[in-house]
Amino acid sequence: MVFSSLQFLCGFLPIFFLCYYAVAKGARNFVLLLGSVVFYAIGTVDRPQHLALLFGAVVIDYYAARGMDKFRGMRTPIFLLSLLYHLVWLGYYKYTASFNTPIDFVLPAGISFYTFQGISYLADVYKRQYPAEPLLLNVACYIMMFPQLIAGPIVVFPQVQKEMHEREIKKGQIELGAAIFIFGLGMKVLLANQLAGLWRDAQSIGFPSISTPLAWMAIFAFSFQLYFDFFGYSLMAIGLGKMLGFEFPQNFNHPYMSVTMTEFWRRWHMTLGSWFREYVYIPMGGSRVGALRTIFNMLVVWTLTGIWHGAGYNFILWGLGLFVVLVLEKNIYGKFMDRHRVIGHMYMLLLIPLSWVLFSVESLPDIGVFFSRLFALPPTGFFGAFATDYQKYLGIYGKFLAIGFLFSTPLPYRILQRVKSKFVIGILSGVILVASMYCMWMGMDDPFLYFRF
Repeated sequence: MVFSSLQFLCGFLPIFFLCYYAVAKGARNFVLLLGSVVFYAIGTVDRPQHLALLFGAVVIDYYAARGMDKFRGMRTPIFLLSLLYHLVWLGYYKYTASFNTPIDFVLPAGISFYTFQGISYLADVYKRQYPAEPLLLNVACYIMMFPQLIAGPIVVFPQVQKEMHEREIKKGQIELGAAIFIFGLGMKVLLANQLAGLWRDAQSIGFPSISTPLAWMAIFAFSFQLYFDFFGYSLMAIGLGKMLGFEFPQNFNHPYMSVTMTEFWRRWHMTLGSWFREYVYIPMGGSRVGALRTIFNMLVVWTLTGIWHGAGYNFILWGLGLFVVLVLEKNIYGKFMDRHRVIGHMYMLLLIPLSWVLFSVESLPDIGVFFSRLFALPPTGFFGAFATDYQKYLGIYGKFLAIGFLFSTPLPYRILQRVKSKFVIGILSGVILVASMYCMWMGMDDPFLYFRF
């Protein structure tokens, strides 16, 4: 079950919140856990082992953390064994697809995200940053909370620890959360899904046949689709969190306005970057250990980032490509781009879509073909098999590309922040909600891209 579905919007969500707000404050964690179990169970009804795996992660995290507090001399073995449990299952499910095995498997929804949350909790308790949570219910809610269970943002325990024990939910908070959720829904359904059509059309035509202008239009469409798909989901999760009484961390900060790739990855999927920094990069010494060791630490982080997204060669190449660019920026030209921001924006306008080619095209030969189309290389040259194909698709998708450019800048959000009238916000939210539900009813919807990572 996904947020951008009529099943969720018209069935699960109103029933859940009716129960959640009706019970006493002390019972809300029970309702939250029960609702999260139902939410996940609906999506895994044909694979109950995935729900069992999630339950297993909760039990391991709770008792391993308690064990580290109780048996001080066994802290390291307990931590390593619990870490191994998470990594073995994550590796098994995410990377079995890379081998030609007869095993029929489907990636458990959200396994990458709840695994990282569990590891962060265990690592923090191991480092004695806080004691283990005494209540199994609270640990279960932290790991399984449905708004961020499937695709983040990645939440670390201190960000929700206080609210797990006691939280106030005010009317204004619910209204703001609902508006944020609806705005994120619109990002996903009304923008990301429409842009997805151009990338699908380019794939259907075949990369060898498309013209160079259409190739650039297609990869820009994918870039915007990926952004508004994931940004929209994150906003929906944050909005639901507010309606529950939690403050989830920001996950995007206008990344396409960056002037370097370094800045981009401080603004894109911020909770993933923070996780790798806190639990991989800094424990390895970060940038405090000399130039060569810093470069090695960056290589490890970006190799793992690529592998986290998938075991395909394209993801590993994507991670290594980003590593090379980041090292060059850090040591050669990054400060120049920071000082000359117009040049930096032009640089990123080219580099961002090129990096997403490696991310989106899984076959290495197809990556080569697509790059040949981007740069008008022989044998088909600039126009490809159909000289005017870009004119047709510009007429169909041009308006969505223009809206994508606009909404990747801070301007629309600054305008929205200045709107103080609840009536205006309510009308705007209602229009977005109705339009989104109409598109879903008409079947104009796609799964979230990040569900497969």
